[in-house]
Amino acid sequence: MRPKIAVVAFGGNAMLPDRQRGLQAEQERNARRAAGLMVHIVEKGYELIIVHGNGPQVGNLLIQMEKAADRIPPFTLDVCGAMTEGSMGYMLERALVNELRRRSIGKEVASLVTQVVVDKDDPAFGSPAKPVGPFYSRPRARRLAREKGWTMVEDAGRGFRRVVPSPQPVAVVNGGVVRELVEAGRIVVVAGGGGVPVAVKPNGLLEGVEAVIDKDYAASLLAREVRAELFVILTAVARVYIDFGRPGQRGAPILTVDEARALLAEGQFPPGSMGPKVRAAVEYIEAGGREVLITKDSRLKAALANRSGTRIVASAA
Repeated sequence: MRPKIAVVAFGGNAMLPDRQRGLQAEQERNARRAAGLMVHIVEKGYELIIVHGNGPQVGNLLIQMEKAADRIPPFTLDVCGAMTEGSMGYMLERALVNELRRRSIGKEVASLVTQVVVDKDDPAFGSPAKPVGPFYSRPRARRLAREKGWTMVEDAGRGFRRVVPSPQPVAVVNGGVVRELVEAGRIVVVAGGGGVPVAVKPNGLLEGVEAVIDKDYAASLLAREVRAELFVILTAVARVYIDFGRPGQRGAPILTVDEARALLAEGQFPPGSMGPKVRAAVEYIEAGGREVLITKDSRLKAALANRSGTRIVASAA
């Protein structure tokens, strides 16, 4: 009998909130908290795939490399993504193993550094817009643009930052391995930060790409590839709101995929916040997915019991 599978996506700020300094001890403590929430889903009878963000962690790594650039050659953005995917995967894996042992649940955990294919013809490569890394002075920004071909933009008077493309994920290189592991009863931590972006060259070989993949889109792709029954997106608010921040703001406990698509078209969900999450949910449902749950991490247990969150489903029935 095929197991029930849940895919859960949560942001890198869950491991490194803005108010924290980024200490290893802080991130390990946050990993333990996240593990407790994830194991709750396992106790609900689901096999589990976890996708985490890594934006704050990559940003810190890029700042570290800039400070040491005159002594140690910096790595490219794809390698930085892989480095943080590995370190965060390790912390989450250890926290999950310990939480499972505390609850006497006999499951194993695997974390995978994951290559995700993007299309070099994706329009995002023609208009890079995702800011990454430190702020630079104007002379330093000009030098980097000249020497490395980076696109630099001024950021609200705070200096100049590099912007990179954010293309859509096309395929997960080791998707078959993920499917085998989760169907065999393993918890899998995969596609951290949306995965390491790679492109397929004309000869069929892979090459790293300096870009950022949205982790919600990567999680949606994985949920479709493994035919997950449940896709959970954890975010900063308890549920999806219509007219968010306006006098008529109202929560949406449930949305059909048609309603969600129409609200996206109206501009209800901005690209920099709820937009990618709702769009990722729509793509999953349109591909035959059963249910998406969008909620805040602290409301996850209530949302799984239909007391919080927003459910996006195929139809009202």
